[in-house]
This record gives sequence, structure tokens and C-alpha cells, in this order.
Amino acid sequence: MIRPFAEPDWEQVWPIVREVVRAGDTYTYDPAMSEADARGIWVESPPGLTVVASHDRVAGTAKMGPNKAGPGAHVATASFMVAADSRGQGIGAALCRFAIDWARAQGYAGIQFNAVAESNVAAVTVYRRLGFKIIGTVPRAFEHPTLGRVGLHVMYLEF
Repeated sequence: MIRPFAEPDWEQVWPIVREVVRAGDTYTYDPAMSEADARGIWVESPPGLTVVASHDRVAGTAKMGPNKAGPGAHVATASFMVAADSRGQGIGAALCRFAIDWARAQGYAGIQFNAVAESNVAAVTVYRRLGFKIIGTVPRAFEHPTLGRVGLHVMYLEF
């Protein structure tokens, strides 16, 4: 079940965000970011939306909203995180489909992902399966903790 984030969810969302960010292998966030900074980045205000995927507990989370303000506000962006023990079960793909449906319903022209680590093969595979195209790659723009510098893809799905 995917539903809007509620304040009490943070105690289950924070460990997911902390785990993903501290791994340092997928997001460009500072691995040492504080809980307060993480909350400020992850919990969206309108017109954006933060959601959780849960059944008996929160297993994943997503945030979505305009990619940029002003003349770029007609294009959405979204980010997804899934708890390590829940990966490979389709939760990330379900969150991405939710974000696509949400963006269409909100009248966006498409969704742009600004920085997908090319080494994050599972995410790139899901995004491509859902219709996203790699429109460019910034070479060696992401400092992966074990692979060294890898490219960051810009991916786009036009509606």
C-alpha cells in the first residue's frame, strides 16, 4: 500500500534514509547528514508529496514534486528509497509507478531524474522498463565508495 507520508512515519522512514545515504553508493547526499537535514530534504511540502510504501511497516518511501521552479516547474522529479531487507520485491518499481501516475494527474509534462548513478543498475533497469530514457551522462560525476568515480545519468520520461 502506498500512501501519503504522515508525521508518525518519520521514525520508520529515517532509518531507511539513513541506511541508503550512509551507504554512499546511490545518492549524492552527504553520508554524514544529520537527521534534521535528512528530514528537511526528504519530507516535501506542497506542491510536492512524500509517500510511504507499507503493509505492516514502512518498507520504502518516495518524494516527488517540481524539478525546478519557475519556467521549469512543468517537469516533475522524484526520488525513491527502499529498506535493504525489502529490496527486490517490486517496492521501488511500485513507488516509481505511483510517482509517474501522480505527476500525470498533476499536469506535469514529464519526469526528470537529475542524478542516477550509472552503477545503480537495478534502479536504471526499473526506470528504463517504466519508459525513462537516458538523455545524457555526466562522466565521473559521482564518487562511488568502492567503484571510484562513475557517471551520473540524467533520465527523462515525457508524457
